[in-house]
Amino acid sequence: MRDAVTSLIKNYDITGRYLDRDAIDSLKSYFATGTGRVQAATTISGSAAELVKQAASQLFTELPELIRPGGNAYTTRRYAACLRDMDYYLRYATYALVAGDTDVLDERVLQGLRETYNSLGVPIGPTVVGLGILKELVKEKVQAAGIEVGAYLEQPFEHMIRELSETDL
Repeated sequence: MRDAVTSLIKNYDITGRYLDRDAIDSLKSYFATGTGRVQAATTISGSAAELVKQAASQLFTELPELIRPGGNAYTTRRYAACLRDMDYYLRYATYALVAGDTDVLDERVLQGLRETYNSLGVPIGPTVVGLGILKELVKEKVQAAGIEVGAYLEQPFEHMIRELSETDL
């Protein structure tokens, strides 16, 4: 797992270049949002169970077929697995938020997820909807805590949504 600083340095090192203005600006941006990212992560961590519960409730209100007989969250076991997965996505989004880099999402969440879900018959569309709901709830919670919400907060969620999205939700 890398952070924004090590990723940037690695890219410049591979090409044998000194840090240029773009690199310095990127580093300045990373450090300027550092306190906000850590405060947001603290807020998210302290509210994780509540956020997951709210996101699941909203998801099942929007897509009630998921909890009906034959739906992918119908049984208690499947419902619990859905909540577990939402918690997993939130936790790793928080890691990526602090790191300022989405590599951890690629390595620990997204790599093979589509194939795993497809092999288990888990629809990906509702997962994408759930991630969008989670993103909005996180933004509301962080904003309510008095922390400035910036693109840095949405980036991990948007990355997962983009990587998992299908044209037919």
